[in-house]
Amino acid sequence: MLSQKTRYALKALLELAALPAGATLSSAAISARRTIPVKFLEAILVELKRDGLVRGQRGRSGGYQLARSAEDISFGSVVRLMEGPLALLPCVSVTQYRRCADCADARTCELKKLFRVLRDSTAAILDGWTLADARGKTGPPATRLGASTAKNARRRSPVKEGDSRHGGKL
Repeated sequence: MLSQKTRYALKALLELAALPAGATLSSAAISARRTIPVKFLEAILVELKRDGLVRGQRGRSGGYQLARSAEDISFGSVVRLMEGPLALLPCVSVTQYRRCADCADARTCELKKLFRVLRDSTAAILDGWTLADARGKTGPPATRLGASTAKNARRRSPVKEGDSRHGGKL
């Protein structure tokens, strides 16, 4: 589950992605438009600035703007920045691998297989979706979404849409 901090970061970045080239927006304006507490937003913007996703201009006409194009900022990069690795198990993390403390043999671990597919599918989708895609009408092409990875994960899933064991919800 994404933290409120990550959701606010994504909303602020989407607001900045909607600006015309060269325009800036104050943290107070972003806060009002996206209903984000201004103090919390300012702390988030400092973190986004430190990581090179936004830049700030001081002064009367100052504010924030994207430091890179909206096409170059993926949801995956923002989620990793704010939350850390996408993997639910440390043994399948690409960026922060470590062996699970309770694992007798990492090579034969039954959990690792599923959670690697889950991590790979999640990464393919989040890394394939940019701020520009979210602002567009159709989103990214299926090839950028890792369609084959997501399709394979769905095909192997024992839970089907409408399955009564899960209240008909996935």
